[in-house]
Amino acid sequence: MRWWGWRHWLVAGASAVGAVVVVAVPTDLIDTPVFGRSIAPTWWSWPVLLASGILAGLLAATYVAPAGVPPGPTAEPSARWGAAGGLVTFFAVGCPVCNKLVLLALGASGAVQWFAPVQPLLGLAALVLLGWALRRRLAAARACPAAG
Repeated sequence: MRWWGWRHWLVAGASAVGAVVVVAVPTDLIDTPVFGRSIAPTWWSWPVLLASGILAGLLAATYVAPAGVPPGPTAEPSARWGAAGGLVTFFAVGCPVCNKLVLLALGASGAVQWFAPVQPLLGLAALVLLGWALRRRLAAARACPAAG
């Protein structure tokens, strides 16, 4: 990231804010009249969401080509890891009984009894997936002679 210019950091910041808003609004961490929560957020929801947002923003910035270098192909496995991390973040910080997929699979009592205790592990998994994707992208950029 030492060679990143202002465009990289601008994309990283904007993407981090965008990722946080995209997850926080439908999970009602940011209160809106459109979405609601039946169960209050846990103490770790915001830290996990903010860390995920930062990692997602940094990951998005790795797709910005350096000045004067045409962008290369982006369809690679790390893109899937990053997308999976974002999806897992949504499930980790969301209300267990507000999630329709969880409700259909487990019912309301199952969502509270079985899914809610797993959510911290999902938060950790989201951070690992996003961190892994970022690490792979940065390693690939370091190995590419055009990046420097």
